[in-house]
Amino acid sequence: MSPDVFLWLLARVAGLTAFAALSMALLSGLALRTGVLDWVGSNRVLRSVHEYTTVLWMPLGALHVLALLLDGTARIRVIDLVVPFLVPYGTLAIGLGTIAAEVFVVVAVTGYLKRRIHGQAWQWVHRLSYVAFGLLFLHGLLGGSDFGDPAVSALTWATAGLLALLTAARVIWGRLPA
Repeated sequence: MSPDVFLWLLARVAGLTAFAALSMALLSGLALRTGVLDWVGSNRVLRSVHEYTTVLWMPLGALHVLALLLDGTARIRVIDLVVPFLVPYGTLAIGLGTIAAEVFVVVAVTGYLKRRIHGQAWQWVHRLSYVAFGLLFLHGLLGGSDFGDPAVSALTWATAGLLALLTAARVIWGRLPA
């Protein structure tokens, strides 16, 4: 196996597992406030899952990006990690991934600073994770070669559907107290 093939496979695996971790983080975060999934476990369990997966996606996402940077066939440059839509191929898909990653980093950093930020400001920044997830979903759909796989496609669409369902439950029934 050539180094570029290894790096391409590593980027795919890291990207998919980062997506899975982010999906679990969003689902458990929503479940904490909707009460729809109370039967799954206590708030303590859901909070632990939320906090763990929120931290878990970061090294996986970094590994995804690092593998693509090192892969000679991917042609991703460091500037592409900061400025979206500069890559000569897959411009839209990769640009959406760049924006999604940047927004998720902002949400994660403000999560650590929660006690130092005004409550409503923190909530609005935290809600950007919905937008970032949508962008990440489009990034995978438009640029991810694994979305053609029925198992991967089923899991990602099911996650998006469950997030939509939990979001609707929260809008309809309101936010449970912390």
